[in-house]
Amino acid sequence: MTGDLFPDAGPEPVAADAPLADRLRPRTLDEILGQPVVEEGSLLRRSLGGDRIPSLLFWGPPGCGKTTLARVVADHVGQAFVSFSAVLSGVKEVRAIVAEAKDRRRCDGGGTVLFVDEIHRFNKSQQDAFLPHVEDGTLVLLGATTENPSFHINAALLSRCLVITLQPVAEDALVSIARRALDDAEHGLANLGVELTDETLRGLAKTSHGDARSLLNRLEALTHAAAAAGRTSTPLGPDDVHDLVADKLVYHDRSGEEHFNLASALQKSIRGGDPQAALYWLARSLAGGEEPLYVARRLVRMACEDVGLADPQAMQVALAAKETYRFLGTPEGELALAQAAVYLATAPKSNAVYAAFGEVNQEIVDGAVHPVPLPIRNAPTSLMKQLSYGKGYVYPHDVDDGVADQDYLPEPLKGRAWYRPSPFGHEKEIARRMAYWRQVLEERKHDAGDV
Repeated sequence: MTGDLFPDAGPEPVAADAPLADRLRPRTLDEILGQPVVEEGSLLRRSLGGDRIPSLLFWGPPGCGKTTLARVVADHVGQAFVSFSAVLSGVKEVRAIVAEAKDRRRCDGGGTVLFVDEIHRFNKSQQDAFLPHVEDGTLVLLGATTENPSFHINAALLSRCLVITLQPVAEDALVSIARRALDDAEHGLANLGVELTDETLRGLAKTSHGDARSLLNRLEALTHAAAAAGRTSTPLGPDDVHDLVADKLVYHDRSGEEHFNLASALQKSIRGGDPQAALYWLARSLAGGEEPLYVARRLVRMACEDVGLADPQAMQVALAAKETYRFLGTPEGELALAQAAVYLATAPKSNAVYAAFGEVNQEIVDGAVHPVPLPIRNAPTSLMKQLSYGKGYVYPHDVDDGVADQDYLPEPLKGRAWYRPSPFGHEKEIARRMAYWRQVLEERKHDAGDV
């Protein structure tokens, strides 16, 4: 948190030894690259048309420019700007900021813009501390979060803010940002005299995965190392940066939305029968640090939910992949997960059991809780037999074709058919078998003169 709540409006000077990403931070909306939300005619641009701005929540992945955009927006309206991180500060600091903001408002009518980085770190009750002050105009709240506001921001606070969604910075924009850094003599790297080939810049951009901060941090480390080694006579090629980018992890928050996005992408690819996409999303999850056994559990679930009885072997394949990973570990065991993903993606699909089980459960929730019919009750004691437990039960093994004319459902549910086998894979055989049983019973009734 800044020591002076009411600094003069305008950008603060940047220290010469500050990280490159901070030195090159854009100062105007026009300098921000790779974000459609700042283009002319955008909702954000229209919101900044007056001398007062609404409270805003900037939502996007790391390094996409959330903090930068908040600072630019605050500078645009020329109000006092206060910044702090929800990781380091709490409600006590918020109360102090509010008190000073009220004093300032009384003194000269000026407004205060409060920027809260990682606002999702505040729990719902802590977020309530902002509500009355945002409501009465004491504060304009600018929040930044990598997490989906729908899940992590208090609904009352969310309703008072405009959500600005930022995307990973596009590859072409990252290349432009890198070139800007190399050409800038005042704040950038031009004075080092190090050049990079177009291929090298493109490679750095590609392996930054939309994170401009990561790009600039690695570019700064690379150029300083090259300058120290006297590598200024020829442009640096891809081989010169291999060691810097080889260990770069793909962004993936195992406890946040991206965790569920990747899991969803994997399941939908398998459900849709696309083994190429299944392999890609599996690799993305694992490369981002996802727990392999979590992936294995998801594969077992897909075998049950999406493949079902169209291929009963699918569950065994998924379970075998899980146990294989337990036995081999990383990286060898990951191949078993890949094999299971491809098997599931290319297997015939049916959600008939999944759908049927859901329907049955809903029936029970809706009140279909009936006693077990007497013929199929257990009758281990003489009293139970006297009460007709088990009376009228037909033993299928004693009947021709092994098909007993027996009602197993309670009377109010007689004739219900929740499970409807699909015409795919093994369920085609199940459907044939069930149809044969119905035919046997119908013929038996016809022979007995019941029809």
